[in-house]
Parts: sequence; structure tokens; C-alpha cells
Amino acid sequence: MEDTKEDIKLQQQPTYRDRVSNVTKTGKRKWVFAEQPTGWFYNLRKYFSAFYFLAFFSIPFIKVNGQPLFMLNFPEGKFIIFSKIFWPQDFFIFAVGMIMAIIFVALFTVVYGRLFCGWVCPQTVFMEMMFRKVEWWIEGSYTQQQKRDKAPWDTDKILRRGGKHLAFILLSFIIANTFLSYIIGVEGLLKIIKEPISEHLMLLAGLLFFTFLFYSVFAFVRDIVCTTICPYGRLQSVMFDKDTMQVAYDYKRGEPRGKISPQNITGDCIDCNKCVHVCPTGIDIRDGVQMECVGCTACIDACNEVMIKIKKPLGLIRYASENQIANGSPFRFNGRMKAYSVLLGVLTLIMTYLIASSHSIDTHVSRVKGQLYQELPGNKLSNLYNAKILNKTHNEERIELRLENMAGEVKMISEHENVIHKEAINELTFFIIIDKSSIHKRNTKIEVGVYKNGKKIQTVSSSFLGPFI
Repeated sequence: MEDTKEDIKLQQQPTYRDRVSNVTKTGKRKWVFAEQPTGWFYNLRKYFSAFYFLAFFSIPFIKVNGQPLFMLNFPEGKFIIFSKIFWPQDFFIFAVGMIMAIIFVALFTVVYGRLFCGWVCPQTVFMEMMFRKVEWWIEGSYTQQQKRDKAPWDTDKILRRGGKHLAFILLSFIIANTFLSYIIGVEGLLKIIKEPISEHLMLLAGLLFFTFLFYSVFAFVRDIVCTTICPYGRLQSVMFDKDTMQVAYDYKRGEPRGKISPQNITGDCIDCNKCVHVCPTGIDIRDGVQMECVGCTACIDACNEVMIKIKKPLGLIRYASENQIANGSPFRFNGRMKAYSVLLGVLTLIMTYLIASSHSIDTHVSRVKGQLYQELPGNKLSNLYNAKILNKTHNEERIELRLENMAGEVKMISEHENVIHKEAINELTFFIIIDKSSIHKRNTKIEVGVYKNGKKIQTVSSSFLGPFI
């Protein structure tokens, strides 16, 4: 039985896809050949990316007062952020920092959608502004890449593909070395380079592993990271609302689509598909908000370029909320955005306090358990104490302990115990001697001042055990 005209018409109507953008109907990988965008947003992204790369590759070399500006030494449990040293004992600071990061990303997503993905995420920045540029330079435009992909393997294809992958491996090796310098420091990296490979086989294996991991991601996995692997991309769908600003197509202005013609009354969209060609994840933004959109704004530049040529107003594709497109209402900072902002502000204050109150030399004093007080000549009493002093600095320091809130004496067991070693937990044992007349109860609160070079850096509390009164 032949199909009727109505059946044929139904079959020809476009249907929205039921799969991610980089998968075909048969479930195979659909390779995305992206056209290089041009325009205001893309130029801004280039400047931002240049600063991004400059910061990423230069920060390991920057030192302040002899300390690296930023280092995450996981093997030794030593972390330096803005030249301030943190140890595992400061884990609560990192916990608050991680919560802050999550709340910030949530707030940013609720307000601006996946703008973070398109402009800040290392995967997108390195892929689109470094590896993709190398690909365009070696293999040509997206149309040339498509033709070459279908063409047989000849000398030109072998040289270009081989040259591209060689460049990708080299870039990945440089990135892996830079990451390693964030962990062990530039000096540690140079030391490894100068010494025989046989002495650092494990580090070499790790370096090669991450080199080929980065190479695999940027050469083969690419957009799958954004569309399938990244949990943030999945999470965004439950964080958006009708007030979220995002890259959006103005369907009220653009529909119905059609070529420019005096006989046809159509919307501003001329169905040129430029917005699809430049998309790094291969979606059609005109289908509405989609999980795969990373907010890179390439489609905005492409559409604006066409609007200029056909003398139409810019902004057919623009940053806008669903309410702005549907109702023309202005952006509204809703209750959920305010709640996230308040929570982020509170966490910022807590984080600021924790960092400001942390010490480069941190001391904990406690009376030795199981020891009673001792009576000394001259009507004096003494207690035995143990102090654990964490020296987070790179230098040995000489410290002095003084009794602060009453008259008394701090007597070290050894003359050299007031020297604390660098980057280590030091244990000091000492007596505190107080006149018996100053003790009026079984447990008396005392305060011990920690001094370095005559300057008090911390005050710690403990208790002094006396006789029953």
C-alpha cells in the first residue's frame, strides 16, 4: 500500500533527536568538525585564553618570599596557596574551600548556565583555544577536514594527520610536565630531569601516563567529555530555571525559518546552519536548551555575522533567559539565586577567618598525662608539659615559650629543644614552675605565649595541676 500525501508529510516533519549530539542513529560516534568562529565573543575568549595559558604555565615559576605561589604536594601532604603553607592538619580549610567551590559553581550555573564550561573549564579552553587551533593550522578548515577524512590515505593525509598527532603529543607532554611542577615544584622537576632516568622510573611512568591521558582526551575523546563524562554537564539540567541566563535562540523572532524572498514572509533565521557548523559539540541551538551546550558563545558570533550581512538586528542568538525570550521580561535575581549568594557570602567569611587565623608555626601544649604536680624548694610547684609545634616554613626557627597570665617560669628539659626543624612536627618537653601562693584551686588555667625573634606569634591555653585546697 502506497503512502498517502499526509503520511509522507508526517515522515518529512523534523523530529527532535533522542540521543546526544555526537552519536548517530545507529549508535556510532559522530565526529564533530567545528568551523572556526569569528566575532566579538571569540576575540574576547582568545584574550582570556592567552591570559589563562600565561597564568597556567608561569605560576610554578613564581615565588614570594622564597615560597612557590602555588603548589599541591600530595605525596608529602604539603600545600602552598598564595605562598601560605597548609598541611593535613589544615584539612578543614580545604573542606570549607571545596564546599565554597560547589556553592559558587551552583550559583554561577543558576545565574549564567554553563558559561563556566565554555570560558573557564580547562577541557574547553585547552581543546578549543589550543588543540583545535593546531588542528585548523595543520589540517585546514572544517570542510577540508571533512573531505580529507573521507579521502583515501595518501601522502598529504598521512603527513598532515601524523604532524597533527605529533604536535598533540608534544603539547600533552608539556602540559603533563607543568602539572608535575605544580606537585613537586620547579626545582624538583629540574632535579629529576638532570638526574639519571633509572632513579625516577615511577615518576617517569606517571608523567608518560598523564601525557597519553591528555593526548587521548584532546585527540580522540574531545567533546564526549562535555556531553557524556562530565558530571557537571549532567547536573546543570536540574539547576536551570526560567530565569537562568544562557545561550538561547529567539524563536519568536527567528521562526518560521526560510530563505530571504520577497514572496515569503519568514522570520529572521535564514536557516544557514552557521550556528551548527561552529558548535564544538555539534548541536543545533535552535532546538532549544540542551545538555551538550557549553555556553562557548560561538553560535552567537556566527549568527551575528549573518545578521550583519542580511541587515537584520543582532541578537537572534544571544544570552537570555527563557522568560526573556518567551515574555520579554527583564532578568530577575530570584529567591534561589539570593539564597546561594547568602550562603556563599557566609562561607567566604568563614574561609577568610580560617586563613587569617592560621599560623605558619602552630603550637599545641598539653600537660603530660599521668604526671602529678611536683613540690620544689622555695614553696614552688611544677608541672611537666609536652608541646607539639608544627613548623610550616622552609627554615629552622628558634622559639621561646613564656607564661603569660601569671608569674612563673618555663624550663626546657634540653637547652636545644627550643629549635624547631623546618616542615616538620616538633615535640618539646618542659616544666612550668609557679609559686604555690598563686595556685588557689585544683586546676588552674594558664596561657603560654609562643615567641619567635622576640615577637609573640601565638598564645595557647592549658591547665596547671595543683594540690587539693
